[in-house]
Amino acid sequence: MNKSKRSFRRRLPPIRSGETINYRNISLLRRFISEQGKILSRRMNRLTSKQQRLITVAIKRARISAPSPFLNNESRSSTNY
Repeated sequence: MNKSKRSFRRRLPPIRSGETINYRNISLLRRFISEQGKILSRRMNRLTSKQQRLITVAIKRARISAPSPFLNNESRSSTNY
């Protein structure tokens, strides 16, 4: 049984070293929210469990303090009702 070696390309981390996870950093938080306004899973985000917890708390704080709405209004404006 000859197993072929797979060459894996190392993916870049979704959160760079200079970025801070903060509820005021809306550009960072938008990467982890779906079009429906749901928080994406850790598997889709490729985050560590600690990073996912921090992102979740930051998104919830942003929703309450209103820098980030519960729903993504950008996707609504592009669709015709």
